[in-house]
Amino acid sequence: MTHDPTFWIISRAAGFTSLGMLATTMVLGIVLRARPFQRLKPAQVMEVHRFVSLLGILALGVHGVSLLLDKTVQLSPLDLVVPGIAPYRPLWTGIGVVAGELMILLHLSFRYRNRIGVRVWRRMHWAAYGTIVGGALHGLLAGSDSNRPFVLGIYAVLLVMVATPLAWRIMPVKRTPARKPAQAAAS
Repeated sequence: MTHDPTFWIISRAAGFTSLGMLATTMVLGIVLRARPFQRLKPAQVMEVHRFVSLLGILALGVHGVSLLLDKTVQLSPLDLVVPGIAPYRPLWTGIGVVAGELMILLHLSFRYRNRIGVRVWRRMHWAAYGTIVGGALHGLLAGSDSNRPFVLGIYAVLLVMVATPLAWRIMPVKRTPARKPAQAAAS
């Protein structure tokens, strides 16, 4: 009897998609906060940010369900919500569980932003950096194909995708504010 890799392939693809959506969400969040492009309307960026976050969570759900359906690694639903109890690489799987739960918590925080306050909400969002690192560690160290160059390339691109705008945001360079149309016309 041969092993059917369908659910493993779906799980890996969904995991990469979820991590990619998380990275995209983070880039959008950095753009929203740092406003490097004056022409982008913050409300529109926020809506795209929230939507991409939701897509990432949906991909995370597909990742989890396909793992439950895969017969290679016998996982229970509890293994997907309690960190460290999965029989397969428990530490790295547990880190993935925590990263996924943080991802969901951060997305839900949009709904409760007014209740918890913008300051607390923004502080909570610093956990997103731990989420992307945790998700990447989970994939690299629990993934069965992580030694392949194209897989390593995917992780490298995703981490650079987040690190580049983050570096731009935190670099201590003097930025000139965009001139308002009235100022530009008067010059």
